[in-house]
Amino acid sequence: MSKHQLDPNKWVDRYSDYLYNFTITRVNDREVAKDLVQDTFFASLKSMKNFKGEASERTWLISILKRKIIDHYRKINSKKGKAEIRMDFKTEDDNDSNWLEERVADHQYKTAEDTLVNEELGEAIYNCLAKLPEKQATVFRMKTIEGLETETICNELGITASNLWVIIHRARIAMAECMEKNWFK
Repeated sequence: MSKHQLDPNKWVDRYSDYLYNFTITRVNDREVAKDLVQDTFFASLKSMKNFKGEASERTWLISILKRKIIDHYRKINSKKGKAEIRMDFKTEDDNDSNWLEERVADHQYKTAEDTLVNEELGEAIYNCLAKLPEKQATVFRMKTIEGLETETICNELGITASNLWVIIHRARIAMAECMEKNWFK
């Protein structure tokens, strides 16, 4: 079995968008997400000697990023006196999660106006997401934006599948109403 190799010269090109998207859905703060991804790259460079080649580069980087995110929340929670941290990640294609993506133009044919509209749409989505109750926002992000499997979400949040679908249904209704008021005027 051949071992995976690291190529840090290509990390930013290959993984920065993926790592950023992975992070933003967990911290919901763009600047913090950028900082955590940058910290991940620095930490990865420092710990390259510990890479055994048993996992792919991306998997290895994600494992470091997960620790950075956990450390971020530990730091915040220690200031607030809280200690709850939830982490578990896996992606899948889910036809049910495509309703948001269908509203965004194809990247291949973007004009300057399209880019502006997509940025405004993204802002509207995140503003509406911020208005949801925390549990609904978390479930919505995990299922609809990240495309995580139902089982993964249920295990991570300690809820049943039927509870997940009730939460996601309510979140989607609230998101649709918010988007109607704030975007599709």
